[in-house]
Amino acid sequence: MILLDSVTKKYPGDSEPALDSVSLHIEPNEFVFLVGKSGAGKSTLMKMITKEETPDSGKIIIGGIDLDYVKKRHIPGYRRRLGVVFQDFKLLPRRTVYENVAFALEIAGMSGKEIRKTVPKVLELVDLLDQAKKFPDQLSGGQQQRVSIARSVARQPKILIADEPTANLDKLTTEEIIGLLKKINDFGTTILVTTHNENVVNTLQKRVVTLKDGKIVNDQKNHGIYELDEKPVPKAPVRKMQTPGHALRPRRRVIQ
Repeated sequence: MILLDSVTKKYPGDSEPALDSVSLHIEPNEFVFLVGKSGAGKSTLMKMITKEETPDSGKIIIGGIDLDYVKKRHIPGYRRRLGVVFQDFKLLPRRTVYENVAFALEIAGMSGKEIRKTVPKVLELVDLLDQAKKFPDQLSGGQQQRVSIARSVARQPKILIADEPTANLDKLTTEEIIGLLKKINDFGTTILVTTHNENVVNTLQKRVVTLKDGKIVNDQKNHGIYELDEKPVPKAPVRKMQTPGHALRPRRRVIQ
């Protein structure tokens, strides 16, 4: 579903690459957390998937589409195949909740009849049907993020990527948003989430991919936990040499 093969990206003026020969394969219907310190390369990786940036080398295939062959004029159409959730919501302030979701479907070329049928179902999914006529500034932060998610999944994308979707939310609201993403994943959508929230990662225990200095240093396929560094390599046990029975000198104690 998502394939990056030896992807490298270096920005002009930087001494080190933002991504350094990164290879990653995410299967259909996986839920994956992407973690790492600021500057580790998470945002650059996400921009590679949305084709906001192009790699200096390597191959990227998303949902069967080789991004090398997506021309500039076709990028908007490609992006409409993805669902994208942003940290700052990016809602249209002068449109209601209903209109924000409907607008995304209009851009995708859906008919008015289909839009009127689809929007209420999506708003019911995110538990905002009773807020349909409200404007973004009349909603809480968590409700605004749910509108953002509704807008992203309205076209039923195969892949949903979320960049720090709970960064500005309180603990309870964060749990609600992650629960909603999990529900969408249960319906069959592949989910990729960047986050700094250790509690969310450790509670959900999905696949966790750790980036550091532009490289993947840890990929916990199952029951992953929040780790920002390489997994420590266990030290081999030190074998003590057997001293011959007739030796006269006492064995020295080795201080490890």
